[in-house]
Amino acid sequence: MGAVYVRGPKWCGKTTTCEQFAASTLKMRDPDRYAANMEAAAIRPSLLLRGDRPRLIDEWQVAPVLWDAVINEIDEEGGRPGQFMLTGSATPSRQAEEQPKHTGTGRIARLVMGAMTLEESGESSCEVRLSALFGGSLTQVEAMSSVSVERYAELICGGGWPAPIARGVLDTSVAYDYIDAICEADISEAADSNLDPLRARALLRAIARNTAQEASVPTLLADVHDVGVGMSEPTLRVYLNALRRLFVVEDVRAWAPTLRSRTPLRSASVWHLCDPSLEAAALETSPEGLLSDLNTMGYLFESLCVRDLRAYMRSLGGDVYHYRDKSGLEVDAVVRLRSGAWGAVEIKLGGARRIDEGAANVRALAEKVDGHHTPAPAFCMVLTGGQFGYTRPDGVHVVPIACLAH
Repeated sequence: MGAVYVRGPKWCGKTTTCEQFAASTLKMRDPDRYAANMEAAAIRPSLLLRGDRPRLIDEWQVAPVLWDAVINEIDEEGGRPGQFMLTGSATPSRQAEEQPKHTGTGRIARLVMGAMTLEESGESSCEVRLSALFGGSLTQVEAMSSVSVERYAELICGGGWPAPIARGVLDTSVAYDYIDAICEADISEAADSNLDPLRARALLRAIARNTAQEASVPTLLADVHDVGVGMSEPTLRVYLNALRRLFVVEDVRAWAPTLRSRTPLRSASVWHLCDPSLEAAALETSPEGLLSDLNTMGYLFESLCVRDLRAYMRSLGGDVYHYRDKSGLEVDAVVRLRSGAWGAVEIKLGGARRIDEGAANVRALAEKVDGHHTPAPAFCMVLTGGQFGYTRPDGVHVVPIACLAH
């Protein structure tokens, strides 16, 4: 492609990563150049594209006209690949005066960057690779993790933010500062309207309370009202859309395979924030608080696992879904490649009984799927916060998340 657009939440490393490949860089929000940059974007945006290639344009969305300017430049150069990199931690709001006119199809490739996984931060031993499970080269798991439940509580609250990880420190204040910035400034900018910080904070807390669960808009509204904040459904949707534009809220869609029986499927998405540390901060908890409330920690541990699974699956050209049907069967994550190959994953913080429950669920889903239209799963797995990875006699792999890699 002529350009690549790297998008994702703030502070996850988009600009720093792209700068390692860029020959020149334009930072639209540079305070010394902001006024001049915006003036050039309004008068002749092509001026901002001048520079050695590949040229990085950071936070392009503050002047959406740059999108079309980049496309025009790519066409002028005959579609030559590798000319531009665009980064952004928000998409332009629908109210923005200058909306991109072209989708970018055929010119701009899109990549998603999230917070760092346990593989990237060095916490994972990388003994169990999803690619090997899908490829069939790993049929028996044998792995061991040194990460304790206390350490998982720290990893949840510290998050996958590159700067503190690079310094080798646990800094739970980062997530609290992130929540403050979202509520006080970022969400209003994303919505192109002045939104109430108290409402934003109440909504983030409601999403965190319902993380990894099917939470309807009425459920979120009820949670917001429980903390004394009034909000109508249309208003809540304005806030939700702004959080999506900031890449802070992520929906895990429902998977709809062909089943042997006519069991009705539930199609609602499951909510997650982009990093479990934001959920911990929204709930105003700490590593010690999680260890004293293992039920809440279990939900946030699931969010940690889904964060990593989504990153690993993106690198493999796939995605993560969830499965729920009207019979009561639930599977936390279905990882699926574009080829149609898939794996069933249950997520349990620990405990033999919970692992047995998870194994039963993934086996039940495997048996429900109609093998003529949807292939049998490439693997069934229970992701845990335990120490040992192994394959059960029933073929279900038990894998500590701190042993998993892409």
